[in-house]
Amino acid sequence: MHLNGGQIPDEYKKYTGRKISIIIAGIIVLFLLLILSISVGAVSIPFYDVFQTIFLQQKSDQWYTIIWNIRLPQALTGIVAGAGLAVAGVAMQSILRNPLGSPYTLGISNAAAFGAAFSVIILGTGTMHSTGGDAIVLDNPYITTIVAFFFCLVATAVILFISKIRGSSPEVMVLAGVAIGSLFTAGTMFLQYFADDNQLAAVVFWSFGDVGRADWGELILMGVVTIVCSLYFIINMWNYNAIDAGDETAKGLGVNVERIRLVGMIVSSFLSAIIVSFLGVIGFVGLVCPHITRRLIGDDHRFLIPGTIVCGGILLLASDTAARLILAPHILPVAILTAFMGAPVFIYLLIKGYTR
Repeated sequence: MHLNGGQIPDEYKKYTGRKISIIIAGIIVLFLLLILSISVGAVSIPFYDVFQTIFLQQKSDQWYTIIWNIRLPQALTGIVAGAGLAVAGVAMQSILRNPLGSPYTLGISNAAAFGAAFSVIILGTGTMHSTGGDAIVLDNPYITTIVAFFFCLVATAVILFISKIRGSSPEVMVLAGVAIGSLFTAGTMFLQYFADDNQLAAVVFWSFGDVGRADWGELILMGVVTIVCSLYFIINMWNYNAIDAGDETAKGLGVNVERIRLVGMIVSSFLSAIIVSFLGVIGFVGLVCPHITRRLIGDDHRFLIPGTIVCGGILLLASDTAARLILAPHILPVAILTAFMGAPVFIYLLIKGYTR
């Protein structure tokens, strides 16, 4: 249908309306899941009491301490970390034009983990205990994050170099990611080999990604970084749409492909480094969520980026909630559950995609 007097065609309204409706529905599901996540656990809290305590600030309520000091920061950390890893994944997949791109598959999470372990063991930025929920406490999380970010940049530089000289085909990028991940995993094992018993136990415990270890200060820092980085990706959504059409097409439309690719990878690496340095390695969220969102709303980054952010929050929060309930009263690190769920889901998506 042609435009008539500047009016938007009905088909286009339906096209965008459906995608916006799916995103709004996802936000509603995320909100309900947040209330559910706070209410369930070793001690069950009624939904109404959760709502009252959070939104009406009833400090005298018997649930106030449990909600505000334990469950709410953990649930919000799950949302923020899931959204951050997911948006980093969708950005990497677009920038590299690679459906298998994510902080986990490209070895960037492993690089950040090595940097954090190096900071804790060599630079002494963490107080380490052998047991307990605070097995590792970062005395200087900012130095830890900077070191993790530095090694993320090293991994990013290798990825960009390989993609430039050999092309960014999925096969090349997967092999590069395997090599980078193996290299930094070996480096982490090397540090662990020379660590004492307490350090070794602490770093191994830290390597299990877990959203329950973040406090309000770390949550706010991760939240601010996630929001700023997400806004950058949203601002560049038209550039990513152009890059999806090919580098030459994007350049013909006036897009500085090299700059967009470089800055995008740096921003993605920084976001991944922040999350990994505080929470440990959480895999498959950044890989699976963009593909799930594409199945629902398509490849248009105007809707794909915000949709993936919502999907990431839902997936990691749901995984964390399930991890707290499976072996209750024991709490399973959420990274174990995301790995168990993410691998078969991604295989299913690949098989379904190839059989269409």
